[in-house]
Formats: sequence, structure tokens, C-alpha cells
Amino acid sequence: MTIYKLKPHFQNKIWGGRKLETVFQYDIPAGPVGECWGISAHKNGESIIENGPFKGMTLSELWEQNKLEVFGEYPHESFPLLVKILDADSDLSVQVHPDNHEAKELEGEPFGKTECWYVLDAKPGAELIIGHNAKSKEELTTEIQKGNWKSLLRKRKVKKGDFIFIESGTLHAIGSGILLLEIQQSSDTTYRVYDFDRRDQNGHLRELHHEKAIRVTNTPDQFLEKKPESRRTDEAIISQMISTKEFSVWLYQVDGKVNLKTPDRFKLLSVTEGQGKVLSADGGNITELKKGDHYLVPRHSEEVVILGKVEFVVSGVE
Repeated sequence: MTIYKLKPHFQNKIWGGRKLETVFQYDIPAGPVGECWGISAHKNGESIIENGPFKGMTLSELWEQNKLEVFGEYPHESFPLLVKILDADSDLSVQVHPDNHEAKELEGEPFGKTECWYVLDAKPGAELIIGHNAKSKEELTTEIQKGNWKSLLRKRKVKKGDFIFIESGTLHAIGSGILLLEIQQSSDTTYRVYDFDRRDQNGHLRELHHEKAIRVTNTPDQFLEKKPESRRTDEAIISQMISTKEFSVWLYQVDGKVNLKTPDRFKLLSVTEGQGKVLSADGGNITELKKGDHYLVPRHSEEVVILGKVEFVVSGVE
């Protein structure tokens, strides 16, 4: 049994910093690097398999050529998920994402973007923007056109360990000083509503997308807090963070040993703290785990045994 380590893709962002280098020891490009696409088969930045019989292949090539063997039976033509780490050194734009139907209609893309965030670190007083106060599309349009951001947008404080579910159609923004793991549908479609009037490296204001944003924003706002469900063993706390039609996400906090099963469907694994090792069922195959690593656990991996003092997030499509 082999679990496949993935080489990330990095993206420079106007709001990014250098924490991906200092916190995770990634070898990142120069400048403000905002995103690590740790597990990606998206055309805008692919992960590469680093070990095993498929070493050197991109994740999309593996999906296309070995879908049933490695991943299982899925109706999707494209790999459905994208896992990122985001370093917000300054505020991200206020934005919104379409759902699947809107993404196909407006952009010709297979997926919209529902996402969730697990906060890895946050400066004291850090804030997110989640949701809005408009009661109708007309009111939303008026507030955006007038730039009444203070009265329109909803803010909330955030701290390390928080989990937030962002359904497509939700106005949102990550605030400065926040480091988080994001699990999302495999989409790079974003409609900017407000960008704090900042300019890019060429001195230009970044494009806004008011017409499309207003069209896809849920009005009235529908954001709801999701409460994780946890269970304890002698050596781990296992929390189901979310389960929706788009993805399911679990947080494993291990001090000792835990078993991970993938009987019918693949799983994605991202290490957020600590270190450990993975053993195959017969104990003959050992894979070292450390903070910042990302893995694909194929279907029918028998029983994967993980040892160590380690925290990791597992995601998949049910």
C-alpha cells in the first residue's frame, strides 16, 4: 500500500506574506506568497506526485488515467477538491463565489466554490467578513453602489482552532494576520466586490465584478455556524468538522496511534501540526509525516495506521 505525497504549487498574491516559508519550511518564490495549493488538479496550479509508481505525474493525469483504481467511482469529469494553505498578511478582497449551476452558466467551469476554513493561527483581534445585512437584491445593489461597507458587511473575531463553513453565494473576506487551511471545490472563480481601493504592482486598481457578484450572492444572507462533532479514543480526538454534498472534513488530533480506513473512496490528508509516520496494515511500508505535508490516500488502502504526536485534516467526497 502506498500513500502518495504531493508537491504543492505556490501563488504570489498582493495580500500574501512569508509565513509559508517560516511556519512550514516550504521553498517558496520571492515576494508576497499568499497561497500553497497543497492538493490540486486545477489547471491554474497542479500538484505533482512525489513517490510511488505514479511519481512525476500531475494529480489531473492520475485522475484521468487511473480514476477507478486510485479514486473510485465518481460522476465528476474533473477532480472535485482543492486543498490550500492561505497566509493573509493583509486583508483579502471582499468576494463571493458561484454555485455549480452558476459557474457552468457564467464561466463554463465544472464547479462552483463552496469552501471551509480551519484556522491555523491568527493575530490577536483578527477578523473575518462573513455575510451581509441586505434583505433584498435591490438593497444589496444599492449598498454596494454607494460603498456602504460598514453597514452592509458582517464581521466576526477569529482565533486559532476555529472552523468556518462558507457556502457558495456567501460574501466573505479573510482578514490580515490569519493563517488557515482551506478545503474547497476545485474552482478558481472569484467575484470581487470590494478591494479597499488598493493598487497592484503596476499601480492599477484590481478588477471588480459587481454584476456577477450581486447575481450569485445569497440574499438575504444564509450563513450559519457549523458545530463539529467529536469523539475521543485513548490516543486521539477525531472531529467531523463538516459533511455536505460537496465534501466531508475530519480533524485528527493524535498522541499515539489512530487508524484511517478508505474502503471505497480516496481521502486527502494535510498535516497541520507535529510529526509522525504511516504504517501499512502489515507494517512493511513506512511513510514519515511532518507539518506541511499533503497526501493522497487511495481507495482500498486497507487500514492505514498513523503514529506520533500529530494533527492532520482529512477530506474527501462521500
